[in-house]
Amino acid sequence: MNVLSLFDGMSCGQIALNNLGIKVDNYYASEVDKYAMQIAKKNFPNITHIGDVTKVIGSELPKIDLLIGGSPCQGFSFAGKQLNFDDPRSALFFEFVRLLKECKPKYFMLENVRMKQEFQDVISEHLGVKPIMINSALVSAQNRVRLYWTNIPNVVQPNDKGIVLNDIIENIVVDTVKDTARNRKHYKELNQKSLCMLATMYKGAGNTGMTLVPQILCGAWRGRYLIDGKRQDHKGSVVGKTEQRLEIRDDGKTNTITTVQKDNVATKGGVYYRKLTPLECERLQTVPDGYTDGVSNSQRYKMLGNGWTVDVIAHIFKNMETI
Repeated sequence: MNVLSLFDGMSCGQIALNNLGIKVDNYYASEVDKYAMQIAKKNFPNITHIGDVTKVIGSELPKIDLLIGGSPCQGFSFAGKQLNFDDPRSALFFEFVRLLKECKPKYFMLENVRMKQEFQDVISEHLGVKPIMINSALVSAQNRVRLYWTNIPNVVQPNDKGIVLNDIIENIVVDTVKDTARNRKHYKELNQKSLCMLATMYKGAGNTGMTLVPQILCGAWRGRYLIDGKRQDHKGSVVGKTEQRLEIRDDGKTNTITTVQKDNVATKGGVYYRKLTPLECERLQTVPDGYTDGVSNSQRYKMLGNGWTVDVIAHIFKNMETI
């Protein structure tokens, strides 16, 4: 099988194919983010990066069997400005259409966010199929509703695996975040699903929906503990502010991961909240543990927020006939 992946990012499509045991002879990836390319190359050394999608010429490639991509969504998203195809980033969708016509693959799949019906109809008209809407919550601990346009037959909703945040949380000690009205909307219990991960979640909690998981005081840590955001000694005397580290409460789920990250300490009725870790974000996207190791945490959050939920993609791909 020869695969052409547009807007490939960290190559989640290749992870899905690998998980299914589908042999890939050539995997051509159009991507411009150097950090995402670095991670893809680390995990799949044989990947062929071919650069900017606007410069990819179908006739210069061998026969393509599968064309996939998730074109930038900023002009479509309900969370965005609803600029439709006038946004140059969303206009990149037409590069997918162009290469679909040039390459004439047996199968194709395009992923994008929920959007106004009028936008959805334009995409459906160009691709000749209507999308199926799948929430990643069925196969992971993350609420992530996405549209998938594909000619792969017999794609239905995945079975609900019943995964919650408690199933993917690390039992670690980390800094807490400030308890503000702005942050409270991101608090999730460990028996819930996380918020949808965003590409901007490296910025932390607040305006981007970074999921915050609850944790309780571990009683003592290096001889001190926190009360109302202040460090106490063993006699209860205040010894100054701190970025005290606390263990996770192990009984629930978080909100969807976001990108804004604040490191201030504050208490909320004895319960503290922390940001999800990059490893936990990998698990929310059903990416192998440590897949994004090798770049800064900011870049890890960014590429994971931009990526696909691998188990959803594998669910779609499994219906392809042998090529």
